[in-house]
Amino acid sequence: MEEKPSVIAVELVPHRDEWAALAKAESAKIAGILGDNLIIAHHVGSTAIPNIMAKPIVDLMPMVKDIAKVDAKERTFHDLGYRWHGEFGLKGRRFCTKADPKSGKRIFQLHIFQEPNESAHRILAFRDYMRAHPLAAKAYEMEKIRAATLQPTDTTKYNAEKNDWIKRAEADALAWYDKKK
Repeated sequence: MEEKPSVIAVELVPHRDEWAALAKAESAKIAGILGDNLIIAHHVGSTAIPNIMAKPIVDLMPMVKDIAKVDAKERTFHDLGYRWHGEFGLKGRRFCTKADPKSGKRIFQLHIFQEPNESAHRILAFRDYMRAHPLAAKAYEMEKIRAATLQPTDTTKYNAEKNDWIKRAEADALAWYDKKK
């Protein structure tokens, strides 16, 4: 059953080294659910880019062999504390969110894709490009701050606000990523 994510305020914080460890620990839990259907779980999003501000929400992108097998695990994801949102705007993705039980704040987001997937390819290209190009990463941070200033109370509007900048940077990222492969 698809659920619509709730509207949440934008909170940007300085990079935290603990995000990598949190991503690794949560990826192990996801691997336990997905079993041999899992190919790899990537840590993506701004928390995966060193030295830039980010929303304190760790994004994971598990890549699987068969997305239908993921759908069959929906109840198990609920049992682990995740809300299931279905594709939520990206064809072939399964999007899930998890909140801290004490604060109620979102702490993890899953973007599960069946390999290969064009959206997943773009996400990895963007992440790797930002990691390899610190000046581009700092420019991204400035765009995030600008967007948060204009849209401080709604992450959906915040994401829309920075979308044009991301599309331009993504084109550079894809050209770089595909050339290095």
